[in-house]
Amino acid sequence: MKNKILFVLSLLFGLMFINSGLNKFFHYMPMPKDMPEEMMNDFGALMEISWLLPLIAVAEIIGGILVCIPKTRALGAIIIFPVMVGILLTHTLVDTKNLPIAIILLAIQIWIIFENREKYMPMIR
Repeated sequence: MKNKILFVLSLLFGLMFINSGLNKFFHYMPMPKDMPEEMMNDFGALMEISWLLPLIAVAEIIGGILVCIPKTRALGAIIIFPVMVGILLTHTLVDTKNLPIAIILLAIQIWIIFENREKYMPMIR
């Protein structure tokens, strides 16, 4: 049962990151109208560094695809980890309205990493 729950959560987690990455390229989801000014300034700064947003998008897409596949889930979780740290810091320091969602996503990622901990041990030793 635990494996089925982890599979479903990993699939949803991966699909969410794939969607987020694709949106950075194709802009099919509109920006919220009530976004705080500080968040708009942060996005403006990200867009000035022309290579940074596409890099984040590619990491989200590749990591999301890898998380959806059980055999490559551990690698996908590591690829998405820096993006998840950025999401958590943004929603902690700038826009706390969506912080609960960021915490839930972090919990799912920590569970994925914990369940695949034996695959990371060679990197630590």
